[in-house]
Amino acid sequence: MKHVKHPLPGIASLAACAAMHVAHGQPLDATAMQSVQYLQDFPVVEFRRYTTSDGERAHFVKYFDAYFPEAFEQLGAMVFGQFTERGHPDRFTWLRGFKDINARPIVNAAFYYGPLWKEHRIKVNAILPDSDNVMLLHPLQPASGISVLPAVDPIAEEDGAHGVVVAQIFAIRKGSEAAFAEQTQTAFAHYRIAGVHRAGVQVSLDVPNNFPQLPIRADGPFLVWLGVVRDDDTLDSQLAPLLDAAERSLTASGLLRGAPERVVMDPTPRSRLRWLPDASGGISP
Repeated sequence: MKHVKHPLPGIASLAACAAMHVAHGQPLDATAMQSVQYLQDFPVVEFRRYTTSDGERAHFVKYFDAYFPEAFEQLGAMVFGQFTERGHPDRFTWLRGFKDINARPIVNAAFYYGPLWKEHRIKVNAILPDSDNVMLLHPLQPASGISVLPAVDPIAEEDGAHGVVVAQIFAIRKGSEAAFAEQTQTAFAHYRIAGVHRAGVQVSLDVPNNFPQLPIRADGPFLVWLGVVRDDDTLDSQLAPLLDAAERSLTASGLLRGAPERVVMDPTPRSRLRWLPDASGGISP
């Protein structure tokens, strides 16, 4: 294969623009986000929460970051982001998206029966005793889907991904999905503060498992709010009280099957979903 001597028109300037803005902590503009516009629209989402063997999570993170995100992208799927859960030293969580439900078995079969997974599965599975905690989700509304952020730039972001990712998981009483979703609008509106970006609002996708080799949970329905927070100070002093208040009021609605679950996570070094100054076409405020 011959080497390309000249970069494709526009690509070099886009990359340079994005690197400059990220390096200086300035807001990414619409031009920088154009590099991932063709990667949007993955409305079928797996919210995957793994348990790793004692002391092995850091190793799993390195394997995952090194081998898997681009593999799924090449197959037509998307790894929105990957994280370690705070308070649980053996928990690893990631979000995988598909173009539609019919793409899920096609992509998964290509990956799990393909050469990359065959090469690495023995050592990865050896430190991954549980990978069955998976919710199948889709956007509550068209505008509440998870957008794809630019990949971590190894030059401009030498320290890797920053920020804190929060998931609020609500187990809804069956038949109360619409009523509960309506009540969340007021609660979630309070989260629109400086230093917090909404990353998506997802609800259970109630369809048969069309790739049964990978289990999905059948104990829904669920609603999941996802957000990205600038730093710990913003989380603790500003967002956490709002999360507390929302959880109390939504629990009092009588529309839940149990207490809400709050999952606080740190992006891995190569997680796309991370704190970046807001950008037109990126994650929502």
